[in-house]
Amino acid sequence: MAKVLCVLYDDPVDGYPPPYAREDIPRIERYPSGQTLPTPQAIDFTPGELLGSVSGALGLRSFLEDHGHELVVTSDKDGAGSEFDRHLPDTEIVISQPFWPAYLTAERIAAAPHLKLAITAGIGSDHVDLDAAAAHGITVAEVTYSNSISVAEHVVMMILSLVRNYLPSYQTVRDRGWDIADCVARSYDLEGMHVGSVAAGRIGLAVLRRLAPFDVRLHYTDRHRLPAEVERELNLTFHPTTQDLVPACDVVTINAPLHPETEGLFDDTLLASMKRGAYLINTARGKICDRDAIVRALQTGQLAGYAGDVWYPQPAPPDHPWRTAPHHGMTPHISGSSLSAQARYAAGTREIVESYLHGRAIRDEYLIVDGGKLAGAGAHSYSARASTGTT
Repeated sequence: MAKVLCVLYDDPVDGYPPPYAREDIPRIERYPSGQTLPTPQAIDFTPGELLGSVSGALGLRSFLEDHGHELVVTSDKDGAGSEFDRHLPDTEIVISQPFWPAYLTAERIAAAPHLKLAITAGIGSDHVDLDAAAAHGITVAEVTYSNSISVAEHVVMMILSLVRNYLPSYQTVRDRGWDIADCVARSYDLEGMHVGSVAAGRIGLAVLRRLAPFDVRLHYTDRHRLPAEVERELNLTFHPTTQDLVPACDVVTINAPLHPETEGLFDDTLLASMKRGAYLINTARGKICDRDAIVRALQTGQLAGYAGDVWYPQPAPPDHPWRTAPHHGMTPHISGSSLSAQARYAAGTREIVESYLHGRAIRDEYLIVDGGKLAGAGAHSYSARASTGTT
């Protein structure tokens, strides 16, 4: 029987379960690419429930325990003597989320001789040292596309929030004020602006598609250029590098995976090449941006605003400078963990676990590392030298 160690974020402060705002969620038949949604043999949860916190257990408890497997669910993942470290040595399957990542370092992998499978409940597996996983024969998988549209919607929301100066205006109402001049002094129309995406994979392309109706001028860069018909459809301007892209844009959204080529990409030099007063959105990974360079750019006005929901480390410490930087629109890492997304990534996690336990092949599009090398989605998204030193 397998021991499964699942690391999830804490339950709501006011207790679990919360009263739900809606009684159901829309049923999505398939993803925009045509890829089918997760197809587990069954689920033991109601879509729309809170599944990503400890008590939700991704809806896996009954399934695993009824079949004699051991499930340990914890939010305690960091520091000496954490529950994660205590259970890791005899664990066969680790499940984690990007929003509350259990950093599977090379040292932790070396201390887990029974570990065979590391699953990301969601997308983005950079919290796993992929080189070490490959060297130890560990399969790494994630629920590809499960929350890509969720993140894309979050990006559009943050762009509009920054450009229209929504958050300070909302706070004016909360403070019982009516200071219209103060609210509109930093408010602009998105219409006519040049908006660029760093990467145009599932999330980046979805962002571009959602922005097209705003009558903006769209730009992108990606190491895999989009088909010509997509470029024509969306009137996209392609740039061969990020360095070529950013000077042309009023708004830049980062939708790239974290790997050695993107770590620290947005540093003082790149930020200085952007238009003064540009906006930067980062829902990809915190370490793609130089933490202190972002603060300096906001303080000088080189950036008119910075928003995102990714930090390093996660959870971010109380004194993280992005919390108090001017003109930011940061949130905790929530973009891909809506209740709608949770239903999909919980079902996908179960599909992966079922496949592993029953000796079936895991879907190729879910694979990041398999057979000692990058595989599936991982071979498309990550570099051969996959470790960034962040995990």
